[in-house]
Amino acid sequence: MDRDGFANFFLGLGVGLGIGLLFAPRSGEETRQLLKEKADEGTDFLKKQTADLRENAADLVDKSREALNRQRDSVSEAMAAGRQAYREKVEDAGEQPA
Repeated sequence: MDRDGFANFFLGLGVGLGIGLLFAPRSGEETRQLLKEKADEGTDFLKKQTADLRENAADLVDKSREALNRQRDSVSEAMAAGRQAYREKVEDAGEQPA
């Protein structure tokens, strides 16, 4: 979820709490309990989103490492092939009569 999603979540939470306080005929104790439950829901939501973001970030880092390793291997193989081709060319040039 992006920043707009978080902002919309908190906006909805605030509007819902405000409307609930205005129109719900509850005692102070019930209202405090409701507020506590809603705050706990918000905390749980944030913890879940944070865990999801961490997991996604870890996956992205792993994929990036794998891609870099593949690129490094490809460059190393290309350099080795270039060296080998150079050696063969030099050896061939040395064997030819002048």
